[in-house]
Amino acid sequence: MPKVTDEHRAARRQQILMATLRCVAVEGLHRTTMADVIRESGLSAGAVYGYFKSKNDLILAIAEFGLALMDTELRGLAKDGNVPSPDEVTRQLTRAIVRQAESQEIDITKVVIAVWAEAVRDEGVRAIVSERIRTLRDSYAGLVSAQQAAGLVDPDADPLHVTQVMVGMLPGFILQRLVLQDVDPEGYADGLAALRR
Repeated sequence: MPKVTDEHRAARRQQILMATLRCVAVEGLHRTTMADVIRESGLSAGAVYGYFKSKNDLILAIAEFGLALMDTELRGLAKDGNVPSPDEVTRQLTRAIVRQAESQEIDITKVVIAVWAEAVRDEGVRAIVSERIRTLRDSYAGLVSAQQAAGLVDPDADPLHVTQVMVGMLPGFILQRLVLQDVDPEGYADGLAALRR
């Protein structure tokens, strides 16, 4: 029997994740069932459950999919001793959000909003999402400390408080982009820079 490669497993997992995203984009997270995902993926129930044991596993994968992008971007911003300003961080993160939203078959930000809404309603989802947001904040906190040392952020400020505000700006950007459709990364970052003057 041929051995299943890591590439095959990754492709199959991605196929299921994209099916989930399509379902959630249409039906919302609460109404999407495992049966919906199985049908949309075109795979057998056994194949889907072989990768995701439950709907909560799928929610975790969605949260990781979105937040992994932000974490990767954050880590890339602080490389080589470069310490970007808060507005430059915001510019790069919001550019990454738009790039990801426009490069996939589904606008992931619409699904992320559904996950956040479900986190308010369902304690199990809240636990999953809050863990991922805390991971993002932890990554951001290291950057804030570097910004303080570089004189870009008030050195007396509590890094946690700064991090809470900066991470909170990302949902604000996403909501305005989806609902008002009049916000872009450049203007958003320029607005933040204006507040620092």
